[in-house]
Amino acid sequence: MIIETEAEAKEGMAKTISALEVTFQRIRTGRANSSLLDSIEVDYYGNPTPLKQVCNIAVENAKTLSISPWEKDMVIPIEKAIQSSDIGVQPITSGEVIRVILPDLTEETRRELIKVAKSEAENSKVSIRNQRRDANGMLKEYLNEKEISEDDLKKGEELIQRATDEFIKKVDTLLEEKEKDLLDF
Repeated sequence: MIIETEAEAKEGMAKTISALEVTFQRIRTGRANSSLLDSIEVDYYGNPTPLKQVCNIAVENAKTLSISPWEKDMVIPIEKAIQSSDIGVQPITSGEVIRVILPDLTEETRRELIKVAKSEAENSKVSIRNQRRDANGMLKEYLNEKEISEDDLKKGEELIQRATDEFIKKVDTLLEEKEKDLLDF
């Protein structure tokens, strides 16, 4: 029971790390990355559809993304979706290809993006700690139901604490890498 509870907690913590990695990919750095457009949805015949499902997105160079819609009549809706998004870029259309040129990040913008990254990292830490709390609660239930002993409870809590510390350290490492990435000119 202790091993299953620990495994369940670790699985939840690993999902939190994965979600943080995806979130960090969406935070813009100075380089073009197609994941910047992942959160954008376009109106596709009346249905909100993720942008990457209606076009091909490629990194043209360090500052430019190239978007090639699969249907000609999707150029204008894609352009509007990008303009109304909160990523702060303007699309440029030439024929059937839409280009998104990323402006250089100012020092102020970089600092704001670091604040966003820190906030996301803190949310992840809270989620990991909540999973620790839930796992410890399960162990205490097992103790109350006399399915495990006091010693097993202590051993289980120690295992879960070690896992928590390990995953918190991963969050700190990811945040450190993102900060470094944002501060590189």
